[in-house]
Amino acid sequence: MIQCAVLCGGLGTRLGALTAETPKPLLEVAGEPFLETLIFELGRQGIRKVLLLAAFRNDKITAFARTSPAAQRFGVEIEVAIEPDRAGTGGALWHAQDRLEDVFFLINGDTWFDIPVLSLYRRAHAEPDACEGVIALRKVDDASRYGTVDLDEAGRVTGFAEKSERRGESYINGGIYFLSKQALRLTAPQCSIEYDVLPALAAEGRLRGVPFDDNYFIDIGIPETYERAQTEIPAQKQRPAVFLDRDGVINEDHGHVGSVDRFTFIPGAPEAVAMLNAAGYYVFVVTNQAGIGRGYYSEADHLALMAHIEVELLKAGAHFDDHRYSPYHPEAGIGHYRQDHAWRKPRPGMLLDLMEHWRIDKSRSFIIGDKDSDIEAGRQAGIQGHLFTGGNLADFVRGLLDADGH
Repeated sequence: MIQCAVLCGGLGTRLGALTAETPKPLLEVAGEPFLETLIFELGRQGIRKVLLLAAFRNDKITAFARTSPAAQRFGVEIEVAIEPDRAGTGGALWHAQDRLEDVFFLINGDTWFDIPVLSLYRRAHAEPDACEGVIALRKVDDASRYGTVDLDEAGRVTGFAEKSERRGESYINGGIYFLSKQALRLTAPQCSIEYDVLPALAAEGRLRGVPFDDNYFIDIGIPETYERAQTEIPAQKQRPAVFLDRDGVINEDHGHVGSVDRFTFIPGAPEAVAMLNAAGYYVFVVTNQAGIGRGYYSEADHLALMAHIEVELLKAGAHFDDHRYSPYHPEAGIGHYRQDHAWRKPRPGMLLDLMEHWRIDKSRSFIIGDKDSDIEAGRQAGIQGHLFTGGNLADFVRGLLDADGH
């Protein structure tokens, strides 16, 4: 399980009375703490361990950690590390170093940069011996108000420019990092990630950058953006979804694939999922698994295989948001599995259940399957279907995204 540390120690003085007794990450946005949005986003992307780095009113941060609905939904383990005093963004890591894993994500608790965070993991592992940190970069039209980041052609961060040194379009720090614990050698009890750690890593040639051009970003630290967040964030959470059949789309269909030893990815499948993640789609798996009902393998076997697939997807910086499976068959099933269940495609039950539990933009959603029953399930659920007849799934998905303007 990859860990994510969240910086929650800022005072939020620009928000006045709103943060007099409330840590900025716990301010309500559309009826729930802003931090709940961050935990939801981390959880859906497969992050299962979170360490909240707290200072001001840490009792409230601790109470949140015990009650977060998103943490309960995704099985996220939340712990809290408390600074002895406000120590800066780097000092917070220094004080929590005994609680940090060998590698970990780090994000700000008062900003949301809507990116596929696992893409930073993929970048770090492209050259693990030469990289101690990866930073997400955000493109802005006018960089004069920000400190900017310089990259070379290989994606190495070569330097940071101060505010007002350059105008026009450029990349700036997006506030999301993937770090090796080795980078903590550059921290101190009182220091800054932005001004002390990152420039030192860049000077050593050990910092990489991943640029993102059009991804949503908001910082709730000033009254204007905090007010905007009340409507923007709920709207941003409503996404189009792609429903993927499994056997024959994600993996080669060898007939009732229920174990790791029989699993082989379709060419381009991990890259296709990463592509959909990057394009801002929820990615769901909806799969008939009559092999369970026939007694060839168990539900536990199926879930273990899905866990294996998600680990393999991580290497490509990709993730599934959720999945549904139907173990039923109306004739060949055994015991209670022998029934004409509403979740068995071509019936749309699995898709409809996901639509009930996620904020989905149906008008832009679609299903990819290798059988007519997949397409029919999509039709009955009110979404478009695309029949995959073989080849490279990434090429197939790229064509669909190009047609949709991505």
